[in-house]
Amino acid sequence: MVKSLSYAYAHRRERKGDMRRLWIVRVNAACRLQGMNYSDLIDGLKKSGVIVNRKLLADMAVQEPETFAQMVTIAKQQS
Repeated sequence: MVKSLSYAYAHRRERKGDMRRLWIVRVNAACRLQGMNYSDLIDGLKKSGVIVNRKLLADMAVQEPETFAQMVTIAKQQS
C-alpha cells in the first residue's frame, strides 16, 4: 500500500512532463508542415511579443490549422 501511494504521487508529477513533451511534439510536427522548426517558432513568437503557451499552440495546431499558420507567419517575420 505504501509503495502504491508513493508511485501514484511520483506519476502525477511525471504526467505533467509527459504532457509537455506531447505538446512540443505536436507543435513541432505542425511547424515542419509549414516549413519551420519548433525552436525558430518559439523564438520568433517571443521576439514578436506573442505570449502563448505550448498547450494552446498544440491545440491550435490540431484544431485550427489556419490560425496556427498565421502564428507561424508572425514568427517567420521576426526570424
